[in-house]
Amino acid sequence: MTTTAHGFTSDTLGWRAWLDTVSLDAATPDQLAVLEASHPQAKTSDYYLLLVHLPEILRQRSGVFNAIMYGPGGLSRAERELASTAVSRVNGCVYCASVHAQRFTQLAKRTDAIEQVFDDPGTAGTTARERAIIRYAIALTERPDTVDARDIAALEAEGLTHEEILDLSHAVAIFAWANRLMLTLGEPVFPEPAAGA
Repeated sequence: MTTTAHGFTSDTLGWRAWLDTVSLDAATPDQLAVLEASHPQAKTSDYYLLLVHLPEILRQRSGVFNAIMYGPGGLSRAERELASTAVSRVNGCVYCASVHAQRFTQLAKRTDAIEQVFDDPGTAGTTARERAIIRYAIALTERPDTVDARDIAALEAEGLTHEEILDLSHAVAIFAWANRLMLTLGEPVFPEPAAGA
């Protein structure tokens, strides 16, 4: 599944925290409950094991994240993942870009748009709708203070409903937060090269 451009990849990466993580043996019942509710791999992820130092914040963060990314209706799951990958690419978050590139690929059954996002997000998208979604994600990431009704009109012109535009805006915003945490609290861990490579 390797798609690599400018250091970005759709390979599965790890993530290593730079601060102490909570040991499952020392975790409180509340911390364990929050981990279980947050993500299927939360108990083995440095990211979640770091954030669970503040269980109420992680509980709220996970609830909001899961509602935005996995909620029914509105923008398709694949388009949410595409926007999240674009935001992560623009922010330089290699780990988040890899995770959400994989999810887009699983949902959309193709890699072309991801390859384009990794290569040049400003021109990425296989359809006018995808290009509008990616351009909006970039604008909201790079210059949120200048996004205006024209940006919304460009999305409407490609058929996005108001509910889809809200979903898109939420996905872009949550990744501003997720990328900042990933980039400032740890680093991606790349797979070991195959023997003889």
